[in-house]
Amino acid sequence: MSYKNERNRQFPSKISTTSFVKLYILHLLRDRSYYGNEIIEEIKNRLDGKWEPSPGMVYPLLRDLEESGYVIGWWEEPDKRSIRRYKLTDKGYKHYQIILLQYKPAFEDSLYIVQSVLKDIYGIKF
Repeated sequence: MSYKNERNRQFPSKISTTSFVKLYILHLLRDRSYYGNEIIEEIKNRLDGKWEPSPGMVYPLLRDLEESGYVIGWWEEPDKRSIRRYKLTDKGYKHYQIILLQYKPAFEDSLYIVQSVLKDIYGIKF
C-alpha cells in the first residue's frame, strides 16, 4: 500500500537509477548521435569512472526512448546490424526539458543529504 506522505526510504538519492540514466542519455543526445556502448563510456568518463550504467539498463532504455519517439535509431551498417546509433528528436528534446526540471529538486535534495552526512559524520566543511 502506498500513502501520499509516505517516508522516502530510498537513500541517498530520491531519483531512481533508471530515471537518472534516461536523463543522462537524453542530455548526451542533445549534442550528437551515440551508440549504446559510447553512451556507457561517456557517462563513465563524465563521472570520473566512479559509476557507469550497465548495458542491461542502457539498451532497454534506448529501445523505450525510440518506441516513445524521443530518439531515432539507425544501423551504421544495415547489413551487419551491429552498431545502432541514436539521435534526439524534437519530441525527445521537449521531453528532456520537462524531466530536467522535474528531477532537479531530487538531485538538490540528494546533494544536501550527502553534504550533511559528510559534514555531520566526517567533519568535512563546505
